[in-house]
Amino acid sequence: MVITSLADGVISGVESVTSGLSSALFDRPLRLGVTGLARSGKTVFITSLVANLMDRGRMLQLNAAREGRIEAAFLQPQPDDTVPRFDYESHLAALTGPSPHWPDSTRAVSELRLSLKVRPAGLLSGLQGLRTLHLDIVDYPGEWLLDLALLDKSYAEWSSDVLSRIASRPQAQGFLAEKSKADPAGTHDEPQAQALAAAFTGYLSAARAAGFYDCTPGRFLLPGDLEGSPVLTFAPLPPEAGAPRGSLWREMERRYEAYKSKVVKPFFRDHFARIDRQVVLVDALSAIHSGPQAVEDLRHAMTDILSAFKPGRNHFLTRLLGGKRVEKILFAATKADHLHHAQHGRMTAIIEALTREAQDRARFAGAETAALAMASLRTTTEEMRAHNGTELPCVRGTLLETGKQAAFYPGALPEDPSQLLTPARQGAERWLEGDYQAMAFAPAPLTLKHGSGPPHIRLDRAAEFLIGDAL
Repeated sequence: MVITSLADGVISGVESVTSGLSSALFDRPLRLGVTGLARSGKTVFITSLVANLMDRGRMLQLNAAREGRIEAAFLQPQPDDTVPRFDYESHLAALTGPSPHWPDSTRAVSELRLSLKVRPAGLLSGLQGLRTLHLDIVDYPGEWLLDLALLDKSYAEWSSDVLSRIASRPQAQGFLAEKSKADPAGTHDEPQAQALAAAFTGYLSAARAAGFYDCTPGRFLLPGDLEGSPVLTFAPLPPEAGAPRGSLWREMERRYEAYKSKVVKPFFRDHFARIDRQVVLVDALSAIHSGPQAVEDLRHAMTDILSAFKPGRNHFLTRLLGGKRVEKILFAATKADHLHHAQHGRMTAIIEALTREAQDRARFAGAETAALAMASLRTTTEEMRAHNGTELPCVRGTLLETGKQAAFYPGALPEDPSQLLTPARQGAERWLEGDYQAMAFAPAPLTLKHGSGPPHIRLDRAAEFLIGDAL
């Protein structure tokens, strides 16, 4: 009896160790970062992706789903106990309830773990058991990602860059007037520092609303519990090489460096540096509607975002030794449902051209990149409307402001993306040809079939690129 108990204990211990090793080797988590600048649809993307991975009837372009190899999908507690959980249930209820509405936007880092039980593919699949893929989805504001570029800039360099960019922008005139009252070499005065920071924050908010994307520092727009702290109470001032200790310029420089060390670096260390795959959501339609300057600003922002990544392949030894590289990066132009499908190819070509420099850099480093036009949640239907003797490809949906149904034609996107990018690079103030419009639609009431998630456009193709090889 004693020997039997000892043997059972040894066998149980071996099984436990074997299970642990198997879990460590084959059930490794895959961290998917989701980011994008304001109004790009991060929350909706994550909510729809999870819903469609749990009920896979609309995921035909995801090979593992089409082949029926995903046996089950279920939500688990996220592994990081200090990171807020992405509120999937509330966001899904907002999109699919009896009175659907857009959920609250991303304001901080959050995380969600979706575990997938998958049958292996291939000739030997019958000899292998089910595998588990833990998909850890990390949601964070794109404005915080742009802050990573500050790590390589001194306060003087950052100030010069910002002041040269905003000199002609009408949204900056209030801040520039406040700055003109300040003496950078004069003694630091806290009310004056607070007035400068408040005016600069006001500029950033107005610039973002006008369609500009170079709105750093990002925490000025999404301060959270740092609001009012000295680390968020600085603003760009003209370089002052001889500014004495205790001057306004020196104090602004000190706070800028504190922002980098106490806000930006911890974000990079605790969240960003651990990403395996990344999707960058881009509201290109709104940028086109805002004009050439917004399009050029978006192109620069995409390059800056990519510069924050460490692209390349995660080989086994790289992971074993603690290194991390972003293996795949997807640039997705959102709100494809605001265009008739006849224009989706043109939208894809535009996002490809907008991100060309960023993609080339990532591919050179060994990462795999892609770009596509998609809609995480389809809110419109398509129809043709007669206008001045021609048929216009339109979309119909519920207007967000009025709640009324309307058909909408946004204008014809050019076949050649250079017709947009060239005048944008040349500093044109408006489009010479074409009148591009943007419209805000509310989510449509849904009646979901059993086993199917919310309707989308190419979300399954995005999922296949991002995680298909891991399934």
